[in-house]
Amino acid sequence: MSERIKLHVKSGDEVMVISGKDKGKKGRILTAFPKTGRVVVEGVNLVKKHTRPNAANPQGGIVTQEAAIHASNVMIIDPKTGEPTRIGHKIVDGKKVRIAKKSGEILDK
Repeated sequence: MSERIKLHVKSGDEVMVISGKDKGKKGRILTAFPKTGRVVVEGVNLVKKHTRPNAANPQGGIVTQEAAIHASNVMIIDPKTGEPTRIGHKIVDGKKVRIAKKSGEILDK
């Protein structure tokens, strides 16, 4: 699967998880992976990873970190209402910007 998938979210967006074990949790997108269609959300889908001793962590042990979830399982949060919303596009001042469908608020700065 080498082709890119057009994601509706970007790094730094505030999102809510709409399905899965973390349904209802809110967080900021840390990383987006367009090739696989997945995103890493802060504080969501936490997994335990066993690490070997290294320079950064001489003791080694078990580390808890976020794992990627599919982008279709998150919805962007409307900055005006604080609720999850779908995304539309509009051309403002010659630039294509993302807008929240619920309030019409512009999502891109």
